[in-house]
Amino acid sequence: MRLLQCDNGKFSLTKVFVGSHIPAYAILSHTWGPDSEEVTYQDLVNDTGEDKAGYKKIRFCANQAQRDGLLYFWIDTCCIDKANNAELAETINSMFSWYRKAARCYVYLSDVLPTDYKRSLLPSSPPPWEPAFRRSRWFTRGWTLQELLAPASVQFFTPDSTLLGDKKLLHQQIHEITGISVLALQGEPLTSFSIEERLMWAEKRHTTREEDLAYSLLGIFDAFISPIYGEGKENAMRRLKSNINPSSNDRAKFAINFSLSEVMEVEHFVAREEELVRIHNELGHGGRGSGRRTAVVHGLGGIGKTQLAVEYAKRHRNDYSVVFWLNARDETTLKNGFTRAAERILREHPSVVYVANAVQDRNLDEVVGAVKLWLDQPKNDRWLIICDNYDNPILDRSREVRPAKITDVNVVTGSMGSPSPGYDIRPFLPDAYRGAILITTRSAKVKLGRQVTLGKLKTLKDGLDILAYTSNRQGLQKGIYETLTYSKYRTNYGIWIATLLRLQKN
Repeated sequence: MRLLQCDNGKFSLTKVFVGSHIPAYAILSHTWGPDSEEVTYQDLVNDTGEDKAGYKKIRFCANQAQRDGLLYFWIDTCCIDKANNAELAETINSMFSWYRKAARCYVYLSDVLPTDYKRSLLPSSPPPWEPAFRRSRWFTRGWTLQELLAPASVQFFTPDSTLLGDKKLLHQQIHEITGISVLALQGEPLTSFSIEERLMWAEKRHTTREEDLAYSLLGIFDAFISPIYGEGKENAMRRLKSNINPSSNDRAKFAINFSLSEVMEVEHFVAREEELVRIHNELGHGGRGSGRRTAVVHGLGGIGKTQLAVEYAKRHRNDYSVVFWLNARDETTLKNGFTRAAERILREHPSVVYVANAVQDRNLDEVVGAVKLWLDQPKNDRWLIICDNYDNPILDRSREVRPAKITDVNVVTGSMGSPSPGYDIRPFLPDAYRGAILITTRSAKVKLGRQVTLGKLKTLKDGLDILAYTSNRQGLQKGIYETLTYSKYRTNYGIWIATLLRLQKN
């Protein structure tokens, strides 16, 4: 890869960088004017071209890169020796990767003029420049499709260097202009979209040379073919399609190793077998083929809801490609859980750019959105989210939230002992109607799915088994059982449990 640099106002080409030795760089996305007005590789080699109209774009890119702290930049008109067929072929097959690896991508909208966005100083909706933005020729060209999708950072500028916004901010407008999925614009891997859908994104685009309509899609499909100018559009498209891997949408890319490091668990789980079967029936083997399944485990504090959820996840881990455990005690704790989930995604799938960007920005709301986006991907349908301790819900948005009182049964206290405010968990759940969600709560208000109510243990033996395993004293069941069988405590759940706990200490 050959880059440009600016030294004392003069532009020069670097040596050819290879592999991991390529320094950080900015990249320009633009529409070409007449060939005679574009600065070429030979112009830079011969130190000419300053009188060409295209020189202004080079100056813009250099200045903006400098503002962003980048020493190098790349522009297709002048960084490629097009007289060298081997270099041209390598460039065409590498260009998507070069845009994807760029630190910044600047879109130079030559047809959005100052008169389009300086009509008024008053705020307006939509902004005065938006009609010209929507009409821009940039959205109709073949090569700019990959230049829009490949980079993580895409910023839109006018010829006088006015920044209109970036791909993230303008995703809705871009979606409406191009028909490209918002998820694709937000960084979802392109393999999540069908071959047919990706081909549709290019249907209304044009290229100067007809074969380029196929060559410009190589990176979109992770395909590689040698360009043969003169073969015609149909032959080029045929070769492209024959090199597309139909199994590129493998669901394995969404698998994450099982881990419950976020929660303490007992070594041996006993009792509650009936409830485990009910949860498994409600969640329907991960929801595959049947939409989203949600189960709510409801019961008093200390009755074993968390350990029941832990045991379910351990027993049925193979039903799911990933299990995320989220402590839902309050909004902040839940958001921190999403951060840990994002870090797990990146450990096994570091190429998920939008998750990496959110984690790097350290914005909890963005991290939540990024994890939800990952879970919402079309082929990601075998996940399980466990939201534990959702004890203080607000599920009726029409009602005014009243201040929590210390005496409220369902108020959860934070680490400093102060009441944690109630909140609505629904905005934190993935938007796509698939996967499985398991919620544990003390509150009977949570009716987001089928309820599995935990009551008191049905037999004294279950309680004794739990006590024996937690105390690691398996020999005490017989003696305690004989002591309590005919005791008046037998009919009082709370008192005989207290008795068991006292005996445990002896």
